[in-house]
Amino acid sequence: MTGALLVRGASFVWTGSELYEDADVLCDAGQVVAVGADLPGADGMTVIEGIGCLVSPGLVNAHHHLLQSAFRTLPGTRHVPMREWLPTMAAAYGRAQLDAELAGAAAAVAVAEGLLCGVTTVADHVLNWPADVDGLDVAEAIADAARTLGGRLVLVRGTAGDDADAAASEAERLVGRFGARSEDGMFALAVGPAGVHSDGPETFAALREVALRHGLQRRTQANEQVDVPIAVQRHGRRPLELLEEWGWLEPGVTVAHLCEITPDELRLVAASGVTATHAPACDLAMGWGLMPAGALIDAGVTVGLGTSGGGSNDAGHLLADARLAMQASPLTGRALTALEVLGMATRGSALGLGRPALGRLDAGSAADLVLYDLRGVADAGVADPVAGLIWASPGRRPRDVVVNGVPVVRDGVLLAEDETRVANRLARTLALRGVA
Repeated sequence: MTGALLVRGASFVWTGSELYEDADVLCDAGQVVAVGADLPGADGMTVIEGIGCLVSPGLVNAHHHLLQSAFRTLPGTRHVPMREWLPTMAAAYGRAQLDAELAGAAAAVAVAEGLLCGVTTVADHVLNWPADVDGLDVAEAIADAARTLGGRLVLVRGTAGDDADAAASEAERLVGRFGARSEDGMFALAVGPAGVHSDGPETFAALREVALRHGLQRRTQANEQVDVPIAVQRHGRRPLELLEEWGWLEPGVTVAHLCEITPDELRLVAASGVTATHAPACDLAMGWGLMPAGALIDAGVTVGLGTSGGGSNDAGHLLADARLAMQASPLTGRALTALEVLGMATRGSALGLGRPALGRLDAGSAADLVLYDLRGVADAGVADPVAGLIWASPGRRPRDVVVNGVPVVRDGVLLAEDETRVANRLARTLALRGVA
C-alpha cells in the first residue's frame, strides 16, 4: 500500500473540472483525499513543493503500440499510404525476430518516454503475437516493464489476422495469469482486433465472448485509410456497419481513429454507446485522415486521445498531440478548445478504458498527477494557465509525476531506472539482432 503524499502550495490545481489557486493536494493509499488550501501534513509523508506549478491529473494515453517504439523513422514508413506502410512494418518485425525480450525492451522505452511526458496510464494495443513465441511471455515482459517503471498499463490482447480460436484461447490464458485487473489498479486487460480490414466476424465474435465473460473492455480501430476499401471489397459494407452487425458498436467498446466518418456514421456511433479515441499525430501526420472529434463530442460521444505507435507517430508525447488535435480541429469544421483536448487526454481516455477513477483529481480519484513548472519564459504573459498548457511551450514536459501516490519522476528525472540505461537496453537488443 502506498503512503501519504502532499503537494503543498501549488499555484494552480486543475482537477479536470475546477481550477484552484494556491492549493494543496493530499493523497493517501493511492487515492486523492482532498484538494484545497492549507491541508494538514503529517510526519513521514512525502511532500512535494508546488510553488510556481500547475498540478493536473495524469495524462491517459488511450491508444499506443509500444512495440513500435523500436521502429521509429524507418525508411519507407514516412508519408506513405497505409497499404505500403503495413508490409514495411511487418518486414521490420520479421527482421528483428520479435520475442519477449524485444517486446519488453521496447515497452520500457515507451512507458519511460510517456512518464517523462506526463503520461501515467498507457493502453498498449498489442497486435504482434508470433506463432513460435509464448504469448504469456510477451505479455509478462510488457507488464514487467510498466511495473518496474511505475506506470499504469492496459494490455490489449489484439489480433491482426490471427486464428480466431487461438486468439480467444490466449486471451483466456492471459485472464488466468493476470486477472481482468490487478488489485492495485496498476494493470488491466482488454481485447481487440485491429479492425475489419484484418479480422473477420469469427474473431470479433470470439473476443467479444471472452470480454463479456470476464468483464474486459474492448478496443478496435475503424476508418483508417485501408479499412474502408477493404471492408467494401470483402463484405460490401463500410467498417462501422460491420462493427454494428458483429456486436462491436455497443457500450464497453472504444473505436480508435474514425477518420472522416460520414454524417450517418457519426449518428450511428453516437447512438451506440461506444467511446472514441482520436490519434491525430498518426492519422494527420501520415496523411491518413482526421477524426471529426468536435462533432463527435457535440453528438454526446466520449472522446479520448492516443498517440498510436512509433511507426507512425515517432513520439509518445500525449500533451503535444493534444495541441495538434486542437490546432488541426478547424479543418473538420469544429474547433476544439484547449480545455476540451485536455479533457480528452485525461477524463475522456480514462472513461474509454473503463477507468473512471483516472483522469481527474478529486476525493476518491486515483492519485495520478503531474506538476508543470510555469515560471519559465514560455509561460510569461499567459492569461489562462490551463489553456497555456496546450497553447504555450510545444513539447512541454512536467517537472514531477506521481502515479498511485508514488513519485516516479522528480525534477524531470525518471526515478525507477536511469533513462539512458532504458534506451541502451533497446539499442543493444536491436543491435544483437542485426537491426540498426
